[in-house]
Amino acid sequence: MTDCNRETLPFSRIGPKGVVADFQGGRLTTDAGALLLREVGDRLGLFDALDHAIPDPRWLPIVLHDQKTLLAQRITAIALGYEDLNDHQTLRSDPALQLAAGILPEEGVLLASPPTLCRLENRIDRQALIRIAEVLVDQFLAAHPEPPEHLMLDFDATDDPTHGGQEGRFFHGYYDHYCFLPLYVFCGDELLVAYLRPSNIDASEHTRAVLKLLVRRLRAAWPGVRITIRGDSGFCRWRLMRWCDSHGIGYVLGLAKNAVLQREARDGIERAERQFLRTGQPQRLFGSLSYAAASWDRLRRVIVKAEHNAQGANPRFVVTNVPGDPQEIYEDVYCQRGEMENRIKEQQLGLFAGRTSCHRFLANQFRLLLSSAAYVLMQALRREALAGTELARAQVGTIRLKLLKVAARVVVTARRVVFHLASSYPYRSGFCEAFERLMGRMVPAVETG
Repeated sequence: MTDCNRETLPFSRIGPKGVVADFQGGRLTTDAGALLLREVGDRLGLFDALDHAIPDPRWLPIVLHDQKTLLAQRITAIALGYEDLNDHQTLRSDPALQLAAGILPEEGVLLASPPTLCRLENRIDRQALIRIAEVLVDQFLAAHPEPPEHLMLDFDATDDPTHGGQEGRFFHGYYDHYCFLPLYVFCGDELLVAYLRPSNIDASEHTRAVLKLLVRRLRAAWPGVRITIRGDSGFCRWRLMRWCDSHGIGYVLGLAKNAVLQREARDGIERAERQFLRTGQPQRLFGSLSYAAASWDRLRRVIVKAEHNAQGANPRFVVTNVPGDPQEIYEDVYCQRGEMENRIKEQQLGLFAGRTSCHRFLANQFRLLLSSAAYVLMQALRREALAGTELARAQVGTIRLKLLKVAARVVVTARRVVFHLASSYPYRSGFCEAFERLMGRMVPAVETG
């Protein structure tokens, strides 16, 4: 086994010169982009809000790391790409993460250890989770300086694989494995809800209750806002639609095809087939009809897409109470919900929302909310500092690679903490532009004289 504690590590020579490495570079970090995240977090007041949402039962006179520091440490680390609590064993001395967590990066100062962070996860109760969920909505409201005229809320569920005999672990037939079934609500790129659920339920379970709470909060802040919800056929439930009808909420929901719907739409389906056979080109025809399933309380408008191509007929149906041209509602409204799936993948894969490996269900819900807070942090960076740049629509993984993973040497003096960023950093101009945008919005001009 290599002894990495010895003074130098001799590598292969290059020409006449030897190549050696050592571990005497001083205080270095590979995550200097955490400086940007720190500024964003301070602007949002995110860590303060989360800290106020969670009671701290510890005896404060002997507490080494306050709760806000723990939250900032963990959320920033997730944004930087560290998914596991065990990563914090070595991250404890990282100067960039220390500064982002609100600690002066001096020699001998350490951030919280993995066991300390684990204790935080496992002491969260249901009431604290509710308050944290409210913080996400508050952050969404604060992101809009002017009241919007219309909000399109996207609802969707996804699978979150479980790890062993966890609380709330069930087998899901559609996904064909043991998993949780979290519910997400996005408005464009902004996250409002991330709600962990066991998977032995219908995909639409609790959707109506979540929507009621959201509508109450959104209308309290913006009384005149119009709200429309959008979702796939898993959310097409008559009680949800009835509530929307009675409270002035629009809906555009996928509707699973069946024999009755196909019979009612037969004219359009057959016409699309005839035109395909005549022209040899794929055909898409749109129309609408009135339909009610046996369990529904009344007839509702259904948009029909009669499609026929080389693979055969592919009719699709959408139920809605939104007026408008059938093709525009289907293509310009319903089909755009696919963008939400990209946001879910971004959070699941890029911000490790699927790292719900605790035994306690409530601890896993807290982990999902920590990932959600990291998403809010990254989305604010994208919105405030990257709009109009090549990273404006980039995934969090790309932003992390190009903007956050920056090598720097850290020097702490009596008056300053200096981050000497790598001279060969290839995205220097983008980093400087993000800095100028953030500091220009956050820091008032200093008066001289």
